[in-house]
Amino acid sequence: MERRSFVKAAAVAAAGVAVSKAMAQTAASAGGDLGSEPFKLKFAPHFGFMRATLENLTKKPYKEISFSDQLKFFYDLGFRSLEDNGMPGRPLEIQNEIAKTMEKLGMEMGVFVGLGMETCKNHPMWTGLRPDVKSRKQDKAAVRDIFKKKLEDSLEVAKRVNAKFCTVVPGLEEPSLEPEYQFANVVENLKFCSGICEKTGLVMVLEPLNIKNHPAYFLKRIPQAYAVCKAVGSPCCKILDDLYHQQVTEGNLIENIDLAWDEIGYFQQGDVPGRKEPLTGEINYKNVFKHIHSKGYKGLYGMEHGQSDSSMEGDAKLIKAYRAVDLD
Repeated sequence: MERRSFVKAAAVAAAGVAVSKAMAQTAASAGGDLGSEPFKLKFAPHFGFMRATLENLTKKPYKEISFSDQLKFFYDLGFRSLEDNGMPGRPLEIQNEIAKTMEKLGMEMGVFVGLGMETCKNHPMWTGLRPDVKSRKQDKAAVRDIFKKKLEDSLEVAKRVNAKFCTVVPGLEEPSLEPEYQFANVVENLKFCSGICEKTGLVMVLEPLNIKNHPAYFLKRIPQAYAVCKAVGSPCCKILDDLYHQQVTEGNLIENIDLAWDEIGYFQQGDVPGRKEPLTGEINYKNVFKHIHSKGYKGLYGMEHGQSDSSMEGDAKLIKAYRAVDLD
């Protein structure tokens, strides 16, 4: 990949990185220098961000741009972390390529979706102990066998790409059971999975999903996730506080962060409405990030959202937004 600096020579020498001429042009059109110095907070983009600029830079369609070049591009923009929900589904050679490039760059891997997608989508396995979505019969042993196999696969992925966290969504509600029975089933299943995770240190982070986009899912709110984690009682079962979902369902972000603090393991963000980058909606991310940092959090902030503008100017807007909400 050909890359040229658009920042002052002294700054480039100090940072030891170079950014593309294309990004320089984008920055100019957006009205300012985007900078190349590392972000102070560990913002973690996903593959797929800033496609327009990547395509302009490489003169290739996005699908032909290597993961290594995308990672180098993110690094040159100041990012030192990555999230990749779909990592388990990538071919082994791609997982290895990503891991090798991140190791060379000194980048940190964030969450991926653990335990297989089928255990967290369209299935009351966690809540109703049903191993088959078509079956009405509870079968705890069969469900545990599925969890064990999927978790072992996730542990292999984590080891391969040096990931410390995997996202877990405990599936759909079981309408035939009272909420308290569903809660107990989820807790017992997570205790079983935690016992496996504790042998390696991989942390399952439970993600409450908002009631508008995911109305039938069991885990909806931060207090509910807090109660689950307290009942499980394992360092390998924590909360993924996706601030977009929390704002849609319950709001009161900072107080909920404080009340659930000892069980929160990871953060993600997206603005409301729209689930786009910060500064496009109602959340004061500058204040929220500052508060989280002040409490001693040193982990990642996953950029699990879309872009409000997919043009090169929009790419610059995204970077400028994250510069604006980063620590001073």
